[in-house]
Amino acid sequence: MSRSERSPLLLAGLLATAGIAHFAAPRQFDAIVPRGLPGTPRTWTYASGAAELALAAGVALPRTRRTAALATAAFFVGVFPANVKMAVDWRNRPAPQKAAALGRLPLQVPLVLWARGVAANAEGRS
Repeated sequence: MSRSERSPLLLAGLLATAGIAHFAAPRQFDAIVPRGLPGTPRTWTYASGAAELALAAGVALPRTRRTAALATAAFFVGVFPANVKMAVDWRNRPAPQKAAALGRLPLQVPLVLWARGVAANAEGRS
């Protein structure tokens, strides 16, 4: 299997793992939900976990890959405020935790580009 054939499956695996984590350990995700959103943080945690699982399924299937990968890129942009909140909230934590929170911010760029690359390489059937 070539690198370009593995890439969508790796992205789907990342999304599925993150989606499952939202249900398995929701409290850590609740803490980074921006305060201005309506409803409870747990609702947003579960909704984003469900979205990640749906995106994982869509990216894994060649028929829906292009559309799901574009939606994944948009999703990665959409969750950026949660990463900003985490970085702000963790600014007084020990250096390794602070570094992890700050490191998540620029990580969004390659994730968005990865999802867009998967979409660009997908067959135009979706």
